[in-house]
Amino acid sequence: MTHAAGADVTLDDWIAHEAIPCSLASRPDFNAAVDTVIASLDDAVELLGFGEALHGGEELLVLRNQLFQRLVEAYGYSAIAIESNFPRGIIINEYVLGRGPASYEAVQDTGFSHGFGKFAANRELVEWMRHYNADPAHQMKLHFYGFDSPTDVPSTDSPRQILHVALDYLNLVDEALGQEYQNRIDPLLGQDSAWENPAAMLDPTQAIGRSPEATALRIETEELISELCVRRPELVAKSDESRYLEAVHYAVMARQLLNFHAKLAQTSEKRQARLLGIRAAMMAENLAYIVSREQGRGNVLVFAHNSHLKRGKVQWQWGNEAVIWWPVGAHLHEMFGRRYVVIGSAVGESAANGIGQPEAGMLEARLTSAPGPARFIPTHQGQGLPVEEIVALPLRSGSQKNGSYEPLSAQSFTDFDWLAVLDTTAYNGWGHF
Repeated sequence: MTHAAGADVTLDDWIAHEAIPCSLASRPDFNAAVDTVIASLDDAVELLGFGEALHGGEELLVLRNQLFQRLVEAYGYSAIAIESNFPRGIIINEYVLGRGPASYEAVQDTGFSHGFGKFAANRELVEWMRHYNADPAHQMKLHFYGFDSPTDVPSTDSPRQILHVALDYLNLVDEALGQEYQNRIDPLLGQDSAWENPAAMLDPTQAIGRSPEATALRIETEELISELCVRRPELVAKSDESRYLEAVHYAVMARQLLNFHAKLAQTSEKRQARLLGIRAAMMAENLAYIVSREQGRGNVLVFAHNSHLKRGKVQWQWGNEAVIWWPVGAHLHEMFGRRYVVIGSAVGESAANGIGQPEAGMLEARLTSAPGPARFIPTHQGQGLPVEEIVALPLRSGSQKNGSYEPLSAQSFTDFDWLAVLDTTAYNGWGHF
């Protein structure tokens, strides 16, 4: 692969020189392309992101599955984290480890959020992991994680479940102290249905996050976090570091969830931006925790929408309001530095998703003019590429059916380290953002 950088390089030069063509239908072909991508990465990488241009794109999910399989088999990756509820991910992880229910149908709804368990490619991923782990020759077992915050649309979870993970731990290592905290916290939780009222997402007056009980619960949660932190040496000695860190993580997650509920109950011009910002920060903290759990075992592939994993700010139209916030990838860039690398994706056209052929001269049209039907292209973070030509690129037309579709832009050159570009993709589910 030759870097097309130079004073007279054009965008088309870059594409012609750098595109690595491959096909999802040919595993040797695809694996060779992945090997080229991985060979270009710094040895420090611990977290590799793969972003999807839209939710429900079948070939994008197949690409993710084949990418993860290659990373496991050739590069020792030990886990995948997807854009699904973090607490629920434990259910799928138990399944891939051969524990819990015996059938995928029994876990597809409870183990995933956003309805993602119904996607055929997600089932194929989970079943492949379960089969891999069942092989005695594979001593290192694969782990599955969700990393999204428990703030699903249209409702947000009650803090009960995640608080009780920390309380159950404290009860186990110090029953008297655990009961003391539980007796103070449980009466403040009230009814889960009040926390999870779908109307609260659009109407602050329907949210209970600033009630006297919720405010007292936030204080008690801070006390619980402080107790766990102050007594770390003692608590680790009575259990082990992994279980201790899990309890702390859940308690901190409960704090952020309570902050989210408090923001739900507040009328503000920047309410949506703040809510999405809290969600992104929670997702980043979940990923940092996941990477720490996998340390010494292997690297982690993280899969989510491009808008979550990119480095630059996100702008989203919410009615008449332009909502702007820092996404997960921006947090990861600050937290991990060179240890985080991200591949963004793009699609040429998709009739099933209401995406027509890209207009002539648009970035997607030029990218898909390279040999395919899929190709990986490094962005070099825009270095050596024609800045004036890139900045002048207009956005292609969007989707008429899938609201989660996001075209590439000039910002994509610095948002991502690589691009995975498909000629087309079918529709494998609904478009949740």
